[in-house]
Amino acid sequence: MSDIQTSTRTLSGKIVSDKMDKSITVQVERRVKHPVYGKIMTKSSKIKAHDEKNDARLGDMVTIAECAPISKHKAWKLVNIDERAVAE
Repeated sequence: MSDIQTSTRTLSGKIVSDKMDKSITVQVERRVKHPVYGKIMTKSSKIKAHDEKNDARLGDMVTIAECAPISKHKAWKLVNIDERAVAE
């Protein structure tokens, strides 16, 4: 069974909340075609992720990966900070 590779699911999104300790809320957007009218729509979902070092800040673009459940609402963890938000 060692030759079987398991790939973890990863998503990219923007941080919309970093007020919790060791947790972030990431908004992930995806583009889908309407089943009847064919128009391309943008759908989004908010996912809570674990941020062990509290590195990520509001507005950062990040990559998160699926993991074993950490708490009631967290089953994702922060993998990488892709792009830092511009400080105003």
